[in-house]
Amino acid sequence: MTAYFLGRAGRGVIALFVVSVVAFLLLHATPGDPITTMLGPDATPQMADEIRHRLGLDLPLYRQYLAWIGQALRGDLGISIRTGQPVVRLVVGRLPTTVVLAVLATVVSILIGVVLGIVAAANRGRLWDQAATVVAVLGISLPNFFVGILLMILFSVLLRWLPISGPPVDFLRAPGESLRTLLMPTLALGAAYAALVARMTRSSLVDVLSADYIRTAHAKGLGPLTVLVHHALRNAFIPVLTSIAINFAYLLGGTIIIEEIFALPGVGRLLLQGVEQRDYPVIQGIVLLMSVSFVCVNMLADGLFALIDPRIRLVKAKE
Repeated sequence: MTAYFLGRAGRGVIALFVVSVVAFLLLHATPGDPITTMLGPDATPQMADEIRHRLGLDLPLYRQYLAWIGQALRGDLGISIRTGQPVVRLVVGRLPTTVVLAVLATVVSILIGVVLGIVAAANRGRLWDQAATVVAVLGISLPNFFVGILLMILFSVLLRWLPISGPPVDFLRAPGESLRTLLMPTLALGAAYAALVARMTRSSLVDVLSADYIRTAHAKGLGPLTVLVHHALRNAFIPVLTSIAINFAYLLGGTIIIEEIFALPGVGRLLLQGVEQRDYPVIQGIVLLMSVSFVCVNMLADGLFALIDPRIRLVKAKE
């Protein structure tokens, strides 16, 4: 078991190294000069060269990468070219909004998706199954920014129930206002992932419900609800949990458009601003943190699999 997780950790480190190299090279291969963007058109070449030298941007690429990755391993992601502040401080200030939004969207996707999937699987071939399938297909097909715009038109423009944008999210001081601000972004993000969870739940449950031990449970006189909840759902939930974990990792790095539409001060919006301003340290730092979160979430999901299904513990022990 320990050897299995050490192996997964080793593969995660390799993946992070590859992502950091590829992101670094692609970022520096794109056209444009961040120093010129920062100083404006009136800057002299001498001023640009001085700042470029101070930031180390005149060094060869491999030396820039080694300096950056060495600082990152010590917890220093560099200094923002645009603001002059440490990237870590900028990200930490924006991180709560993104994390809360991702958690709420994940909860919404689980609540809606699992219920739809169970209803569809328990009523295979019937009207409820077809209705749940239509809802899931719509959720997958509609882009989250389009859903967000529709929600803004309905709840903010027509009904005037919710604010289009609000103050920075602070659940400690203003939990009610924070929830009102995040309600529409949460629904817009959670809709597509709820559809994915619903499809996965239905597919997994349909496979489990056709197994021999399910027919044996019915033959023993157990009720349909008991069989579904206590016997089928637990065994069918492992691939669903995989989908939820991956969705949550994607949500941590995939809130860029929603944060921009709803003017939320999150990490995704900070990344977009960094791209617009050619702020290399901000972009590199956020991409690296997103990659780390993706690897950590997947390792956490592996641990949860072992807790849910003892057979996985045995397989991992043998490996």
